[in-house]
Amino acid sequence: MGTENAGSSDTTAVQGEGERPPPLPPRPPQASAPDPVSVTATATVTAMTERHNLQSKPTTALSSMSIQTLSFPDGSRGTFSTTSEGSAGSTEQASIAANAGAASLRFHPIGNDIDDSMSVMSLAPTLRPPGDLESLLVGDISKGSAAWTLLRSQSAAVQPFETIRAEEGTVLADFAREFDDIPDDSEKDWSDEDRVRLWKSKLKHFMILSSAGKPIYSRHGDLGLINSSMGVVQTIISFYEGANNPLLGFTAGNTRFVIVTEGPLYFVAISRLGESDAQLRAQLDALYMQILSTLTLPTLTNIFANRPSTDLRKPLQGTETLLSSLADSFTRGSPSALLGALECLRLRKSHRHAINNAFLRTRTDKLLYGLIVAGGRLVSVIRPRRHSLHPSDLQLIFNMLFASGGVKAGGGENWIPLCLPAFNNRGYLYMYVSFLDVDPESQRDLSGADEEIAIILISPDKESFFALQQMRDDVVAELRKRGHIDIIKSAAQQGRPKMNDIAPGTHVSHFLFKSRANVQFCMPSFLPTFGTLISHRRLMSLYHNLHATLHAKHTHVRVLHCVGEDTSSLAWITPIFEFYCVAGPNASRAVLTQGANKIIQWAKREEERLFIIGGGVF
Repeated sequence: MGTENAGSSDTTAVQGEGERPPPLPPRPPQASAPDPVSVTATATVTAMTERHNLQSKPTTALSSMSIQTLSFPDGSRGTFSTTSEGSAGSTEQASIAANAGAASLRFHPIGNDIDDSMSVMSLAPTLRPPGDLESLLVGDISKGSAAWTLLRSQSAAVQPFETIRAEEGTVLADFAREFDDIPDDSEKDWSDEDRVRLWKSKLKHFMILSSAGKPIYSRHGDLGLINSSMGVVQTIISFYEGANNPLLGFTAGNTRFVIVTEGPLYFVAISRLGESDAQLRAQLDALYMQILSTLTLPTLTNIFANRPSTDLRKPLQGTETLLSSLADSFTRGSPSALLGALECLRLRKSHRHAINNAFLRTRTDKLLYGLIVAGGRLVSVIRPRRHSLHPSDLQLIFNMLFASGGVKAGGGENWIPLCLPAFNNRGYLYMYVSFLDVDPESQRDLSGADEEIAIILISPDKESFFALQQMRDDVVAELRKRGHIDIIKSAAQQGRPKMNDIAPGTHVSHFLFKSRANVQFCMPSFLPTFGTLISHRRLMSLYHNLHATLHAKHTHVRVLHCVGEDTSSLAWITPIFEFYCVAGPNASRAVLTQGANKIIQWAKREEERLFIIGGGVF
């Protein structure tokens, strides 16, 4: 083409103004093989021209195929697919556009069949994948299917721990015997080997010994039986202390050992129940507080400062039942100890306010704290404006009154010197305790502990017994006159609310809700799903795992969803509350979330009935 143009230009220049020659004829096509580069360039131009004329938009969807999936209770799944007829034209246009684009990039499709170039992910739009992928990415399978809705409602009704494998059940198989006493030397039918074997079969142990190796307390077995074991523990601890590297804990097989050193005392927890170190350490701290509540810190320090090898069993004589009841509550699983919070009796705001006012009207000048407690749940509290009771101190009081049985067995009135370590670990306070409707001369029935009502008055004056006794009489007379005693009894007998009363229609079986500002918590009744000792322990072990994960050091987890073979659970922590709930293994994340929202809304609506906000202040 360039040569022909040059020739034509020369001819024009020679002839000048003369007659213009006729145009040259078009060049005939060559019969030789086409140039690949020219063909490619022509095809590219043609494809680009055609591409501008297309009506469809670029897309990743090559087909409108919808994959439907149905899961059955035995674990099998059925899958079938349907193709929408109305989208056939658009599908074909999308395929042509894709083939044209591939040709422009020198990629040539193998054939015209759509299935040949279709992949699994090509069926998934960006935001809402259909069908089978929906179960993985969105979790909202076949909402319009009546069969799936019925199947999902039936499978979600399976309760927690109904499908426990045999090997998992062996850990807690003998948990009902965990609290049985080990025979002592007086029983000749038991040899030392049998007693040691029985001692080793226990799932959880608590030991207290002095830095000199003197045994002080053991939950299981007499001190003569385990004296050698305590000597081994003391040797190991002393070895690490000598190297200026205190031993905090170690693992042997499936058993965890945790050590806490408090001055001249060593506290050891041995557990096969799966608790974290922080949880076991908190339990050992509670045992230490129990010892301080009897001796006070200055007394304990002076005992070992003068004689490091002192046998502390004599000063603590009579308090073994308090230590054992506290240790047993940890072994069974205590929501109060786990959350570090108190549980209150559910009452109407107006009734609780009237009870507080009756307390304040009859208050004596020698009163420091006034409490009404029903079955271990706080009903009312009055306190000085600048003082508050720490939950750990109240747990020690509740353990003494309702768990150990020592004070209750006395009946009537009790006058107890008591140190509250979180309030002041250097001195004693004096506690007046009176159980209502109890004949002091009769033997008390300890089986109804959840319904017993106690009035607790605490004073720093050891000569204030009669003043507090008179205040108790005035408070009871005032409450009886207005019918508040019957209201408290009715609420205590009614017990905790059922899940159906809190959130009807949800598949959540149990929950714990803690108000972080009030340091109080609420929960539904354990019955009927978790009424047995073993099921209660399994539930608390699950709560311990959720709590340990959310409160692990340097963790940033705020919402945790766990799915196991026997349960599904959800944990949620905010600056305002902590929430833990448990459902059956087939409950989906959407079902758990929906139930959690209903429960939290209920707790917010009932906040002034569930929790004591402020209390009576003087």
